[in-house]
Amino acid sequence: MTKHRLFWPAAVLLVLLLANVAFNHDFFAIRVKEGHLYGSLIDILQFGAPLVLVALGMSLVIATRGIDLSVGSTVAISGALACEHIATSASPAALSTVLEAVGVSLAVALALGLINGVLVARLDVQPIIATLMLMVAGRGVAQLITDGQILTVSSAPYKLIGGGYWLTIPFAVILAAALVALTGLLTRRTALGLLIESVGGNPTASRLVGIRATGLLVLVYVFSALCAAVAGLMISSNVSSADGNNAGLWIELDAILAVVIGGGALTGGRFSLGGTVLGALIIQTLTTSVYSMGIPPETTLVFKALVVIAVCLVQSSAFRAKVDLRRPSPRPPLNPGRTRNVEKHEVGA
Repeated sequence: MTKHRLFWPAAVLLVLLLANVAFNHDFFAIRVKEGHLYGSLIDILQFGAPLVLVALGMSLVIATRGIDLSVGSTVAISGALACEHIATSASPAALSTVLEAVGVSLAVALALGLINGVLVARLDVQPIIATLMLMVAGRGVAQLITDGQILTVSSAPYKLIGGGYWLTIPFAVILAAALVALTGLLTRRTALGLLIESVGGNPTASRLVGIRATGLLVLVYVFSALCAAVAGLMISSNVSSADGNNAGLWIELDAILAVVIGGGALTGGRFSLGGTVLGALIIQTLTTSVYSMGIPPETTLVFKALVVIAVCLVQSSAFRAKVDLRRPSPRPPLNPGRTRNVEKHEVGA
């Protein structure tokens, strides 16, 4: 069981959840209030849904030996476009207005992902450089859309995306679960996942067998931007406002950590959607634990870094082998005298 790739992420997540019980005895309590589910576990799922989506797209990009540093800016641009469209509309509370805002945000995100993909696949720009340009410029574009202000909207249909409920469950959780399930279906029930892993594992061999790596690379960057856009809609919807400066700030680093914690390799060639989801939930649980454990806010990042380092060390087979005291010591040779004679003979020769 310990050799399964999801064992250690799941074990760490369970330990973090149990640790919260010592500080909050009602941590696992789930109540129904006004027809909605409430509780710490529900909060972790709801507030962790955007990170799950961003990490989902990041996992496929990393599987191709790439990286996408622009997802945070895409989150900000998506939320800013949607809120700007709703705020300037004649009927901001209308469902048609919200659908138009969502459509505009997703269309722009697809275009941004296409730009990243073309730069990487067609123009052979290093992924970290190609996406770094949009990371810097995109944050400025988001602030231009909102005029550098926090843009507040009031729309019940838009509020549903990130802060609403459906069948007593947060709609953001349902939406994230649906996208994860659809991605798993497309990558594990078809040849798409194998092709992505082959391009990341050995680009030369995949090219020689006829795999069109260019199209796959463009596809994963477009998908990453799409996931980031949906996450941006969730974040802005949950607070009914768009903040071009802080929305999605450093979420790209959390997404990369989620992929690594889940067992993904930064060298490409393999990915685990289940591990990525567990990694994102671990990071969100850490954020929730800071408040429940009474950790001072100024030490939050230090606490988070220490836990992440511990998780990575626990997952390392080399580290576990070094600290495993139950390993038997190397056995001495059966015939030391004969071994010395053989060595002397080899030296003489």
